Amino acid sequence: MTTTTTATVTPPAETAPAGPRASWAAVLALAGFEARRLLTRLPVLLAFAVYIGWTVWRTRTSYAGFPALQDADRATQTAPLLVGLAVLLSVNQAVLRARRYDTERHFAVLVLPPWRRTVAHLLSLVPAVLLVAVCVAGQFGWEALKPGALGNGSPGELLAGPLSVLLLGALGVLLARLFASAFAAPLLLVVLLFFSLFTAMSQEGDATRWLMPVVDDYSIRTLPSELLGRPAAWHALYLAGLALSVALAAVLVSGEGAGARSGFGSGMGRVLRGRFVGNRGVHAGLAGAVALTLLGAVMQTGGVPAETEKARTRYSTAPQELQKCVERDGTTYCAFPEWTSRADDWAEVVDRVNSLAGDAVQDRSLVVRQRVEARYGLTTDAAMDPLTAPDQVSVGTMWGGNRVPEFAVAVAGVLVTGKEAEAGTLCDGRLVTVMWLALAGGSDPLSDLRDIRVDDSTSGSAVVVSETEPLSMTAAHTELVRELLDRPREEIGAKVTAHWAELTTPEVTTDRTAQLLGLDAPEEADECQE
Repeated sequence: MTTTTTATVTPPAETAPAGPRASWAAVLALAGFEARRLLTRLPVLLAFAVYIGWTVWRTRTSYAGFPALQDADRATQTAPLLVGLAVLLSVNQAVLRARRYDTERHFAVLVLPPWRRTVAHLLSLVPAVLLVAVCVAGQFGWEALKPGALGNGSPGELLAGPLSVLLLGALGVLLARLFASAFAAPLLLVVLLFFSLFTAMSQEGDATRWLMPVVDDYSIRTLPSELLGRPAAWHALYLAGLALSVALAAVLVSGEGAGARSGFGSGMGRVLRGRFVGNRGVHAGLAGAVALTLLGAVMQTGGVPAETEKARTRYSTAPQELQKCVERDGTTYCAFPEWTSRADDWAEVVDRVNSLAGDAVQDRSLVVRQRVEARYGLTTDAAMDPLTAPDQVSVGTMWGGNRVPEFAVAVAGVLVTGKEAEAGTLCDGRLVTVMWLALAGGSDPLSDLRDIRVDDSTSGSAVVVSETEPLSMTAAHTELVRELLDRPREEIGAKVTAHWAELTTPEVTTDRTAQLLGLDAPEEADECQE
């Protein structure tokens, strides 16, 4: 009689079927793989190279070394769009890779359903977004560390660049899940570019422009940070909500059978037939993301707040009520709160001009008052009316570069004429004295002369730029000023001091000014006196 025994063998633990934990580990592994591939794709590499190269080249000399951080934060937004477009195209191609090489059916034997693979592709965007965030922080930090930096940046403005890259990358994934064609992403790029051109031409009060990822208002003049009126925080919320909505929509349309069909529009067919992934958490997340998007979209399109409009009017019409004043060597400097540190730079120019005039202006007490025209918003270049009170000089909110000799001309004009309003109407011999006082103390007077003239010339007649009323130099004025700048500074300074009373009288002609300063009468035409 034979006895049969049955043995029960327990399988080892490591051969048990994979569960959700293993599935998410696979998602992270796939996300890491796709992230490495994404960052090494040629379009992305070229985009980052151009982005970083342009940022470094521009930031070295931006704002002439005197940035206002409320302008510098907006300057970080446009360049990341190039990276975002490259990421959109590259991630779209990555999602469609299995379809192009006819390997989609092999994914059916893996632990990753289509929607989890979509999550992996979305997660692969994170390193590119973080790298852009590092570049944005580096660019803004560089500006903030410049010795002449002042003002206040906005976190909402700084987030626009990285969030735009995230949004464009998520759009690339969604397009790949909706349309199997590789032409969908390039077509979207064309549409986005055309739409951005139209929105770029919109005015400050146009609410539709805030639907674009970046709204970079190019400001002719720097405004105090509280006068900007830009809904940066709401726009960041809008971008974050929209990016999350697009990402979750891509997950939802990646239901079962996502790779079973090919051809343009197969993904859209799944949407119409309701073949979504069945995770209730994703549906709830999408509803929340859409709510955030709508909240940000509505709040950001409310226009400039009434309080900001009132503040703009107050800054423009009654700056003395908001300013802090300090006195240096007999001159009073009044600046808005964010600009109080700029008084030392202004004082250096005033002292230089005063020193050239010598004893003739020792008893003059100037008031340098900072002014801004903010009533017309960021993008309008509205000239300010000259001050009519005696011995008061206007100075703007921007500094460095040609703003320095421009301010020196304003100081010299008030020293010679007594009032800023009268200096703007000069067209006699006094203008020669004004220009010499303003330029002779600089390190490169001829270069400064070129910088303050509209046509960048050093000969002939020209208009001299100003914060208020521009000056008009005749060809005769220019000829004499150039000759004076070629002479020793001490020699001309002594003659200016000795003949100050006659040089600053309204009746002095250009020929008489030349005679008093030891020059021949100008050969060029003096149009203003003809």
